[in-house]
Amino acid sequence: MASFMGLFPYNMAGPLNFYHHNNYKYQIGNHRNCALFSCIDHNLTPHMLSCKRQSCSTSTITCSAANKPSPSTEVSSTAKIRSEVLSPFRSVRMFFYLAFIASGALGGLIATTRLIAALANPSRAAEVPEILKGLGIDIGAAAIFAFLYYRENKAKNVQLARLSREENLSNLKLRVDKKKIISVSSLRGVARLVICAGPAPFILESFKLSEPFTQSLLDRGVLVVPFASNGNLPSFEFDEGEEMKELTTKRKRLWQLAPIYVSEWSNWLDEQKKLAGVSPESPVYLSLRMDGRVRGSGVGYPPWNAFVAQLPPAKGMWSGLLDGMDGRVL
Repeated sequence: MASFMGLFPYNMAGPLNFYHHNNYKYQIGNHRNCALFSCIDHNLTPHMLSCKRQSCSTSTITCSAANKPSPSTEVSSTAKIRSEVLSPFRSVRMFFYLAFIASGALGGLIATTRLIAALANPSRAAEVPEILKGLGIDIGAAAIFAFLYYRENKAKNVQLARLSREENLSNLKLRVDKKKIISVSSLRGVARLVICAGPAPFILESFKLSEPFTQSLLDRGVLVVPFASNGNLPSFEFDEGEEMKELTTKRKRLWQLAPIYVSEWSNWLDEQKKLAGVSPESPVYLSLRMDGRVRGSGVGYPPWNAFVAQLPPAKGMWSGLLDGMDGRVL
């Protein structure tokens, strides 16, 4: 079903009409005012439906699908290309490992036939120790290269799974304000996201604990994405006093992002928890590098003081040099 947000006019003058498009159902009333409907479909393609009449005012309704289908679990070509770039010689090594395995297996097959022939012929009994030695070498070589290939293939699969998860993360959507929706990938090179996922009290306490570090976190390009696992995002309270106006503005900027397509975020976070062996009900945090890759995670409240101590400033003479100091990729 779709969730609707916006301002509906009250002067409805007729029965409700329904418009269908794919999995959406739009409910529009016949009224004297003009309405502009903006919808984000499953493919995130804007569809505009407008009606115009003379001397009419305009109201805007924005709808977003909460049941957008989850991305495919198959590894995309983009993830495979990134894997090749990160490990350019892996394919070469795996090719030679297979070649050495085939060579050892062929040598072992030949040695086995020679051994059978020698055992069947008493006159060739003296050749048996030498044949056994060669057979042992072939079997040992094939086993070693098979182990190396298995280890390399396992590392490749782990890397592909990580890159695929990063790609799924980059496709998740964030609401910046009432009119602007972006993907996580749009913030690469711009911000270091910290995802707080848990029940509303956990998010509210994380919000309060971050207050002393607001300026330092913003200086390091940190932006927070609060995700309420119980579906009830708390209402953040800001001090609107004149003396706190500057701090309030910074606090709103630090906590301005909001995840949309909740099922997508929930599925991605559940996968991360499963891989880390964390209970699905546990409140967690994840911090991303400037390049959008996961640099750290944990159960409980985000360590705001550690972020301030570890992360380099996002601006200034050291920003470009220290972008790689975000931390190792998980």
